[in-house]
Amino acid sequence: MMDGILNIYKERGFTSHDVVAKLRGILRMKKIGHTGTLDPDACGVLPVCLGRATKVCGLLTDKRKTYETTLLLGIETDTQDAGGQCQKKRPVEVSDERIRQTIESFVGDGWQVPPMYSAVKVDGKRLYELAREGKTIERKPRPVRFYEIEILSIEQPRVRLRVTCSKGTYIRTLCHDIGQALGCGGCMETLLRTQVGPYRLEDSVTLDQIQALALAGQAEDRLHPVDSLFADYEACQIRPDYEKYMYNGNALEPGWLLPGKECPLRIRLYTPAGRFFGLYVYRADEERYRLEKMFYGG
Repeated sequence: MMDGILNIYKERGFTSHDVVAKLRGILRMKKIGHTGTLDPDACGVLPVCLGRATKVCGLLTDKRKTYETTLLLGIETDTQDAGGQCQKKRPVEVSDERIRQTIESFVGDGWQVPPMYSAVKVDGKRLYELAREGKTIERKPRPVRFYEIEILSIEQPRVRLRVTCSKGTYIRTLCHDIGQALGCGGCMETLLRTQVGPYRLEDSVTLDQIQALALAGQAEDRLHPVDSLFADYEACQIRPDYEKYMYNGNALEPGWLLPGKECPLRIRLYTPAGRFFGLYVYRADEERYRLEKMFYGG
Protein backbone atom coordinates (compact mmCIF):
# COMPACT_ATOMS: atom_id res chain seq x y z
CA MET A 1 0.00 0.00 0.00
CA MET A 2 1.24 3.49 -0.84
CA ASP A 3 1.63 6.11 1.90
CA GLY A 4 1.99 9.77 1.01
CA ILE A 5 0.36 12.82 -0.53
CA LEU A 6 -0.55 13.25 -4.19
CA ASN A 7 -0.74 16.82 -5.46
CA ILE A 8 -3.69 16.42 -7.85
CA TYR A 9 -4.78 19.03 -10.38
CA LYS A 10 -8.57 18.89 -10.08
CA GLU A 11 -10.12 19.66 -13.43
CA ARG A 12 -13.38 21.51 -13.94
CA GLY A 13 -16.49 19.32 -13.71
CA PHE A 14 -15.17 16.97 -11.03
CA THR A 15 -16.14 17.14 -7.37
CA SER A 16 -13.47 16.45 -4.75
CA HIS A 17 -15.29 13.18 -3.99
CA ASP A 18 -15.12 12.26 -7.70
CA VAL A 19 -11.33 12.63 -7.58
CA VAL A 20 -11.05 10.30 -4.57
CA ALA A 21 -13.39 7.72 -6.17
CA LYS A 22 -11.38 7.72 -9.41
CA LEU A 23 -8.07 7.42 -7.56
CA ARG A 24 -9.38 4.43 -5.61
CA GLY A 25 -10.02 2.72 -8.94
CA ILE A 26 -6.74 3.79 -10.54
CA LEU A 27 -4.53 2.87 -7.56
CA ARG A 28 -6.67 -0.06 -6.37
CA MET A 29 -6.68 1.06 -2.76
CA LYS A 30 -9.44 2.25 -0.41
CA LYS A 31 -7.59 4.33 2.17
CA ILE A 32 -7.66 7.67 0.35
CA GLY A 33 -8.93 11.03 1.59
CA HIS A 34 -9.08 14.56 0.18
CA THR A 35 -8.15 17.67 2.12
CA GLY A 36 -11.12 20.00 1.76
CA THR A 37 -13.62 20.47 -1.02
CA LEU A 38 -13.08 22.41 -4.21
CA ASP A 39 -16.27 23.37 -6.10
CA PRO A 40 -16.98 21.39 -9.31
CA ASP A 41 -16.57 24.53 -11.48
CA ALA A 42 -13.25 25.38 -9.81
CA CYS A 43 -9.96 23.78 -10.71
CA GLY A 44 -6.44 23.56 -9.32
CA VAL A 45 -4.51 22.06 -6.43
CA LEU A 46 -6.23 19.30 -4.44
CA PRO A 47 -3.84 17.39 -2.16
CA VAL A 48 -5.02 13.80 -1.71
CA CYS A 49 -3.73 11.62 1.13
CA LEU A 50 -3.00 7.91 0.68
CA GLY A 51 -2.62 5.19 3.30
CA ARG A 52 -1.17 6.36 6.61
CA ALA A 53 -1.02 9.89 5.23
CA THR A 54 -4.82 10.13 5.73
CA LYS A 55 -3.89 11.09 9.31
CA VAL A 56 -2.88 14.53 8.01
CA CYS A 57 -6.07 15.31 6.06
CA GLY A 58 -7.32 17.61 8.82
CA LEU A 59 -3.92 19.28 9.17
CA LEU A 60 -3.83 20.06 5.44
CA THR A 61 -7.33 21.53 5.60
CA ASP A 62 -5.96 24.02 8.16
CA LYS A 63 -3.16 25.25 5.86
CA ARG A 64 -3.36 28.62 4.13
CA LYS A 65 -4.44 28.52 0.49
CA THR A 66 -3.84 30.69 -2.57
CA TYR A 67 -6.33 31.26 -5.40
CA GLU A 68 -6.57 33.19 -8.64
CA THR A 69 -10.09 34.40 -9.32
CA THR A 70 -12.05 36.66 -11.64
CA LEU A 71 -14.52 39.01 -9.97
CA LEU A 72 -17.40 40.00 -12.28
CA LEU A 73 -18.92 43.28 -11.14
CA GLY A 74 -22.53 44.32 -11.72
CA ILE A 75 -24.13 40.88 -11.32
CA GLU A 76 -25.40 39.09 -8.18
CA THR A 77 -26.42 35.43 -8.24
CA ASP A 78 -27.98 33.03 -5.75
CA THR A 79 -24.77 30.99 -5.56
CA GLN A 80 -22.41 34.00 -5.55
CA ASP A 81 -20.73 32.66 -8.69
CA ALA A 82 -21.42 33.03 -12.39
CA GLY A 83 -23.01 29.57 -12.58
CA GLY A 84 -25.97 30.59 -10.42
CA GLN A 85 -29.26 32.28 -11.19
CA CYS A 86 -28.95 36.03 -11.73
CA GLN A 87 -30.80 37.94 -8.98
CA LYS A 88 -29.68 41.51 -9.69
CA LYS A 89 -27.97 43.29 -12.53
CA ARG A 90 -26.66 46.81 -12.04
CA PRO A 91 -24.43 49.23 -13.96
CA VAL A 92 -20.81 49.46 -12.81
CA GLU A 93 -20.13 53.13 -12.18
CA VAL A 94 -17.00 53.08 -10.04
CA SER A 95 -13.44 54.15 -10.75
CA ASP A 96 -10.50 51.75 -10.89
CA GLU A 97 -9.02 53.60 -7.91
CA ARG A 98 -12.11 53.00 -5.80
CA ILE A 99 -12.05 49.33 -6.77
CA ARG A 100 -8.42 49.14 -5.60
CA GLN A 101 -9.11 50.88 -2.30
CA THR A 102 -12.15 48.72 -1.58
CA ILE A 103 -10.30 45.47 -2.29
CA GLU A 104 -7.34 46.54 -0.14
CA SER A 105 -9.74 47.14 2.78
CA PHE A 106 -10.49 43.40 2.92
CA VAL A 107 -6.86 42.44 3.70
CA GLY A 108 -6.39 41.19 7.28
CA ASP A 109 -8.81 39.69 9.80
CA GLY A 110 -12.51 39.84 9.03
CA TRP A 111 -15.81 37.98 9.05
CA GLN A 112 -17.72 36.06 6.40
CA VAL A 113 -21.27 34.77 6.31
CA PRO A 114 -21.13 31.32 4.64
CA PRO A 115 -23.13 31.22 1.39
CA MET A 116 -26.36 29.20 1.29
CA TYR A 117 -24.83 27.05 -1.45
CA SER A 118 -22.09 25.60 0.76
CA ALA A 119 -21.33 22.38 2.66
CA VAL A 120 -21.62 24.05 6.09
CA LYS A 121 -23.95 22.07 8.37
CA VAL A 122 -26.77 23.70 10.34
CA ASP A 123 -28.83 21.43 12.63
CA GLY A 124 -27.43 18.38 10.88
CA LYS A 125 -28.30 19.50 7.36
CA ARG A 126 -25.98 21.03 4.78
CA LEU A 127 -26.80 24.55 3.64
CA TYR A 128 -26.82 23.62 -0.06
CA GLU A 129 -29.51 21.01 0.65
CA LEU A 130 -31.71 23.69 2.23
CA ALA A 131 -30.93 26.09 -0.64
CA ARG A 132 -32.10 23.50 -3.17
CA GLU A 133 -35.38 23.30 -1.27
CA GLY A 134 -35.75 27.04 -1.76
CA LYS A 135 -34.97 27.85 1.86
CA THR A 136 -32.76 30.63 3.16
CA ILE A 137 -31.78 30.60 6.82
CA GLU A 138 -29.76 32.91 9.02
CA ARG A 139 -26.06 32.02 9.15
CA LYS A 140 -23.58 33.12 11.76
CA PRO A 141 -20.52 35.05 10.53
CA ARG A 142 -17.24 33.18 10.81
CA PRO A 143 -13.74 34.64 11.33
CA VAL A 144 -11.49 34.60 8.26
CA ARG A 145 -8.12 36.07 7.40
CA PHE A 146 -6.91 37.41 4.07
CA TYR A 147 -3.13 37.39 4.22
CA GLU A 148 -2.81 39.00 0.78
CA ILE A 149 -5.12 40.16 -2.00
CA GLU A 150 -3.17 41.11 -5.11
CA ILE A 151 -4.94 42.82 -8.01
CA LEU A 152 -3.64 41.20 -11.21
CA SER A 153 -5.70 43.32 -13.62
CA ILE A 154 -8.75 45.58 -13.83
CA GLU A 155 -10.70 45.50 -17.09
CA GLN A 156 -14.16 46.55 -15.99
CA PRO A 157 -16.48 44.86 -15.27
CA ARG A 158 -13.86 42.17 -14.55
CA VAL A 159 -11.15 42.24 -11.88
CA ARG A 160 -8.55 39.46 -11.64
CA LEU A 161 -7.23 38.74 -8.15
CA ARG A 162 -4.70 36.52 -6.42
CA VAL A 163 -5.89 35.75 -2.87
CA THR A 164 -4.02 34.04 -0.03
CA CYS A 165 -6.36 33.21 2.84
CA SER A 166 -7.08 31.08 5.90
CA LYS A 167 -9.12 27.88 6.06
CA GLY A 168 -12.89 28.11 5.78
CA THR A 169 -12.77 31.11 3.43
CA TYR A 170 -15.14 31.33 0.47
CA ILE A 171 -13.72 33.23 -2.49
CA ARG A 172 -17.28 33.41 -3.89
CA THR A 173 -18.31 35.30 -0.79
CA LEU A 174 -15.30 37.60 -1.01
CA CYS A 175 -16.34 38.53 -4.56
CA HIS A 176 -19.93 39.07 -3.42
CA ASP A 177 -18.83 41.21 -0.46
CA ILE A 178 -16.54 43.37 -2.61
CA GLY A 179 -19.46 43.96 -4.99
CA GLN A 180 -21.67 44.94 -2.07
CA ALA A 181 -19.06 47.36 -0.73
CA LEU A 182 -18.80 48.99 -4.17
CA GLY A 183 -22.59 49.29 -4.43
CA CYS A 184 -22.83 47.56 -7.81
CA GLY A 185 -22.85 43.91 -6.74
CA GLY A 186 -20.51 41.20 -7.95
CA CYS A 187 -19.96 37.47 -8.27
CA MET A 188 -17.09 35.05 -8.87
CA GLU A 189 -16.62 34.16 -12.54
CA THR A 190 -13.59 31.81 -12.40
CA LEU A 191 -11.55 30.13 -9.67
CA LEU A 192 -8.15 28.43 -9.78
CA ARG A 193 -6.45 27.18 -6.60
CA THR A 194 -2.70 27.55 -7.03
CA GLN A 195 -1.37 26.44 -3.63
CA VAL A 196 -2.34 24.52 -0.49
CA GLY A 197 0.36 24.68 2.19
CA PRO A 198 3.61 23.57 0.47
CA TYR A 199 1.86 22.03 -2.56
CA ARG A 200 1.89 24.21 -5.69
CA LEU A 201 0.08 24.24 -9.02
CA GLU A 202 3.26 23.74 -11.07
CA ASP A 203 3.95 20.41 -9.31
CA SER A 204 0.40 19.02 -9.63
CA VAL A 205 -0.69 16.11 -11.85
CA THR A 206 -4.02 15.31 -13.49
CA LEU A 207 -5.98 12.10 -13.00
CA ASP A 208 -5.09 11.05 -16.56
CA GLN A 209 -1.40 11.51 -15.81
CA ILE A 210 -1.69 9.44 -12.62
CA GLN A 211 -3.51 6.72 -14.53
CA ALA A 212 -0.72 6.58 -17.13
CA LEU A 213 1.91 6.47 -14.38
CA ALA A 214 0.01 3.71 -12.55
CA LEU A 215 -0.10 1.58 -15.71
CA ALA A 216 3.67 2.05 -16.01
CA GLY A 217 4.18 1.20 -12.33
CA GLN A 218 5.47 4.72 -11.62
CA ALA A 219 2.60 6.36 -9.69
CA GLU A 220 4.57 6.14 -6.45
CA ASP A 221 7.19 8.44 -7.98
CA ARG A 222 4.73 11.35 -7.69
CA LEU A 223 4.01 10.78 -3.99
CA HIS A 224 5.14 13.44 -1.54
CA PRO A 225 6.23 11.96 1.80
CA VAL A 226 4.09 12.82 4.81
CA ASP A 227 6.87 14.87 6.41
CA SER A 228 6.90 17.22 3.39
CA LEU A 229 3.84 18.85 4.96
CA PHE A 230 5.88 19.84 8.00
CA ALA A 231 8.88 21.46 6.33
CA ASP A 232 8.45 24.48 8.65
CA TYR A 233 9.12 22.24 11.71
CA GLU A 234 12.78 21.76 12.61
CA ALA A 235 14.03 18.23 11.88
CA CYS A 236 15.59 16.33 14.79
CA GLN A 237 16.79 12.76 15.24
CA ILE A 238 16.65 10.58 18.32
CA ARG A 239 20.04 9.38 19.61
CA PRO A 240 20.32 5.55 19.35
CA ASP A 241 20.70 5.13 23.14
CA TYR A 242 17.26 6.69 23.71
CA GLU A 243 15.35 5.17 20.78
CA LYS A 244 13.37 2.81 23.05
CA TYR A 245 11.84 5.78 24.93
CA MET A 246 10.55 7.17 21.65
CA TYR A 247 8.88 3.88 20.70
CA ASN A 248 7.29 3.64 24.15
CA GLY A 249 5.71 7.07 23.77
CA ASN A 250 7.72 8.62 26.61
CA ALA A 251 8.40 12.33 26.94
CA LEU A 252 11.85 13.07 25.51
CA GLU A 253 14.59 15.23 26.98
CA PRO A 254 16.23 17.72 24.58
CA GLY A 255 19.64 16.16 25.24
CA TRP A 256 18.43 12.89 23.74
CA LEU A 257 18.01 14.53 20.35
CA LEU A 258 20.30 15.53 17.51
CA PRO A 259 21.46 18.10 16.46
CA GLY A 260 21.11 19.32 20.05
CA LYS A 261 20.39 22.98 19.31
CA GLU A 262 18.32 25.33 21.44
CA CYS A 263 14.85 23.78 21.79
CA PRO A 264 12.33 24.86 19.15
CA LEU A 265 8.66 24.71 20.12
CA ARG A 266 7.73 22.04 17.55
CA ILE A 267 9.90 19.43 15.86
CA ARG A 268 9.55 16.54 13.42
CA LEU A 269 11.43 13.58 14.82
CA TYR A 270 13.25 10.84 12.90
CA THR A 271 14.58 7.44 13.97
CA PRO A 272 18.37 6.81 13.92
CA ALA A 273 17.78 5.12 10.55
CA GLY A 274 16.23 8.33 9.20
CA ARG A 275 12.54 7.30 9.14
CA PHE A 276 9.95 9.93 10.03
CA PHE A 277 8.45 9.07 13.42
CA GLY A 278 6.16 11.95 14.38
CA LEU A 279 5.60 15.49 15.60
CA TYR A 280 6.60 16.66 19.07
CA VAL A 281 5.80 19.79 21.09
CA TYR A 282 8.16 21.20 23.70
CA ARG A 283 6.59 21.62 27.17
CA ALA A 284 8.50 24.38 28.95
CA ASP A 285 6.99 23.42 32.33
CA GLU A 286 8.43 19.89 31.98
CA GLU A 287 11.50 20.84 29.91
CA ARG A 288 10.66 17.88 27.68
CA TYR A 289 9.07 17.05 24.35
CA ARG A 290 5.66 15.40 24.23
CA LEU A 291 4.40 13.39 21.24
CA GLU A 292 1.77 15.37 19.29
CA LYS A 293 1.11 12.95 16.43
CA MET A 294 2.78 9.70 15.41
CA PHE A 295 3.21 8.60 11.80
CA TYR A 296 5.64 5.70 12.20
CA GLY A 297 4.33 2.37 10.95
CA GLY A 298 6.98 0.00 12.24
